[in-house]
Amino acid sequence: MKITNNIINHERHICNCKRYGDHDMIEFTSIDLFGFELFIAVIILAFFCELVDSSLGMGYGTTLTPVLLIIGFNPLAIVPCILLSELFTGLAAGVAHHRAGNVNFTRGSLHLKIALVLAICSIIGAALAVFIAINIPKLWLNVYIGIMVLGMGIVMVATLNKTFRFSWKKITGLGLIASFNKGMSGGGYGPVVTGGQILSGVKGSHAVGITSLAEGLTCVVGVIVFVSSPGSADWQLAPSLIIGAMLSVPFSAVIVKRIPTKSLTISIAVLAILLGVYTLVKLFM
Repeated sequence: MKITNNIINHERHICNCKRYGDHDMIEFTSIDLFGFELFIAVIILAFFCELVDSSLGMGYGTTLTPVLLIIGFNPLAIVPCILLSELFTGLAAGVAHHRAGNVNFTRGSLHLKIALVLAICSIIGAALAVFIAINIPKLWLNVYIGIMVLGMGIVMVATLNKTFRFSWKKITGLGLIASFNKGMSGGGYGPVVTGGQILSGVKGSHAVGITSLAEGLTCVVGVIVFVSSPGSADWQLAPSLIIGAMLSVPFSAVIVKRIPTKSLTISIAVLAILLGVYTLVKLFM
């Protein structure tokens, strides 16, 4: 049976190296599906970045944002779409971790309280950050992203083997700082919140599940601000990011139980440092 072009167009095409914002976009394959242009490379990137993020509590926006910048996408085409995709995947990953027993989100539990406190604190940080991101020159937004990613990698390495007592004050501060990073760049939430929870006395596996849920709730604020500011965002990447990221969620809860978290933490930290340095160098060369 022949499917008409009004239903689905399977024609594959190559995106030529074209101008997108201030950069030349790297050539890659895309598909037109139900009227949405899906970028194959972006779907694959989103899958692996979210797989690591939902398994480790960090790595999605921190890794994906500078990679998409390197590909040639504009920051305001990256940040809102990452926030929207993590709105879906954060909530889904939180549920998956709860069902797998990695975290306890039953009513009144400490883990749920921590996630809600992080999310509430994020309202101020994310709203302020998105407002700044919309109104500052793209060069300075890129500089912030590069410095933030580099800093997160260094912090992750420096705090790798440290443990501290639980502290609500630290949790509150984490929510504000991490959400500001999230609203400004689409990344930097997981490294601050997951690592910070561990520094605040929360067990590693619990911190991963809490971060997933809190991050999903935090992204609601950023998405609302972008949507309420017409013309401030380009949503063409959203379908590709959502599809790729959501496909990874079912695997993450299982991975948390089976892989050595420390090894992945070191890998993400090194990658974050390299991407941060590359992003900054690329801006001034």
